[in-house]
Amino acid sequence: MSDAARDPAVRDVVVVGASAGGLATAEGLRRGGFTGRITLVGAEPHLPYDRPPLSKQVLAGEWEPDRLPLRPDADIEALNLDLRLGVTATGVDPRARTVALDTGEEVGYDALVAATGVSPRRLPGGGGHVLRDLEDALALRDRLRPGRRLAVVGAGFLGAEAAAVARGLGCEVTVVEPAPVPLAHAVGAQVGQVLTQAHRERGVDLRTGVGVTQVYDGGLELADGTTVEADDVLVAVGSVPNTGWLELGGLPVADGLVCDEYCAAAPGVYGVGDVARWDNPLFGTSMRIEHRTHAGEQGLAVARNLLNPDEPRPFAPVPYFWSDQYDMKIQAYGYLRGHDEVRIVEGDPAERRFLAAYRTGDRLVGVLAIGLPPRALRPWRRHIAAGATWYDAVGDPPAGETTEPREVVSDVAPA
Repeated sequence: MSDAARDPAVRDVVVVGASAGGLATAEGLRRGGFTGRITLVGAEPHLPYDRPPLSKQVLAGEWEPDRLPLRPDADIEALNLDLRLGVTATGVDPRARTVALDTGEEVGYDALVAATGVSPRRLPGGGGHVLRDLEDALALRDRLRPGRRLAVVGAGFLGAEAAAVARGLGCEVTVVEPAPVPLAHAVGAQVGQVLTQAHRERGVDLRTGVGVTQVYDGGLELADGTTVEADDVLVAVGSVPNTGWLELGGLPVADGLVCDEYCAAAPGVYGVGDVARWDNPLFGTSMRIEHRTHAGEQGLAVARNLLNPDEPRPFAPVPYFWSDQYDMKIQAYGYLRGHDEVRIVEGDPAERRFLAAYRTGDRLVGVLAIGLPPRALRPWRRHIAAGATWYDAVGDPPAGETTEPREVVSDVAPA
């Protein structure tokens, strides 16, 4: 047992958010020897469950809700939590170290972990389905039948996954995306075009470069004056961090709870998962990551630092995410946003089997693969974790620099 675990100064830990990040924090504390009270507050009535399958296996009808829990009931019970499900935090007082709940209670803490995630961004008027929690997925699944018409607003990963599932179920699908190339801002134009072509080949009516002005009963009205008729509309236009309760307490908020490299936002206050924006020293930038594996890793990191306050460790992960669309398995490591160059270093995009490397400045900052096994990415992940330069990892200079001629498989203009 660590010295911090025995320190009577930290007796009560309140974790607000009962999903992957919040659960990982609680588990990390118990594994580290913490014997004090852990209050786990969750807005949903369910025990912690896995969210990525909602837009894949659950929406497709391949999984039922009983496959989603992150841990068996017995494992949750063994954590000896003060579990408050179906309860929402409405405010926090960092000076008094209390959290206000919508039940009217105030819960005291020595350490507070904010893991409240995000809420779906909605269009003006608020129409259409969203896809964030189990009830959302089940409600939409009940509507997806052969011949039904689904309109998806937003061609990001969530919208694309839902579109792929709906086509597999025999629905007619229209996807509307304001950007000229879906996901180009995140993964680059060439990769975005590969994903675009996959949807069009499978019969998705993908309309790019046009926005939505209205969601109405029966479809969409687009900015170019056209309409899309649909039985159901899924709005997948991003998310908003659930920080209102934190902001009321005067905690630093800017597109998430602002944290340092140790995931601390203020004395005794930490952020975990989708809601947290923290300084990642590996990339030298502040970032907020909305991925399942990241939330779990950050929860464990916060637990470790809570248990070892005299020797905290910076949280410097290589983020990872994946997406399943049709028969394509998409995997990525690193921080791809804001990249300066994308280069295909293995395979052929035309065959949807390739690996793309991403450069920011002189650093290799990310890789993305489609149709390759996980082992193909592992050496690249090690390069990213080691802070490798582009030249050391790729063997060629950045685009635009002159040197002796080298063979380059493919270059993509900065996205």
